[in-house]
Amino acid sequence: MVESALDHHNDSPSLRVIDALASTTGTDPLELDPLYEVVDPEALDQLFRDESDAFAAVSFEYEGHSVEVRGDGTISVDGTVHEPV
Repeated sequence: MVESALDHHNDSPSLRVIDALASTTGTDPLELDPLYEVVDPEALDQLFRDESDAFAAVSFEYEGHSVEVRGDGTISVDGTVHEPV
């Protein structure tokens, strides 16, 4: 039996939003304001727990940047698309 380990860091949309914004702005992720101040990270993760609805999308402002999380697993920050790993 082959086991697959869940990589919460790569599989969690909320953590990927933080990574995408940090990458886009050249900021250490730990220096960003907490994501929960603008969106409920648990709700975001639950909404996009699988990629079954490729047409779903959530947009919000975070740290002065436009963020969009899409059902296909991509995250866009100010129009720059960050593909899922």
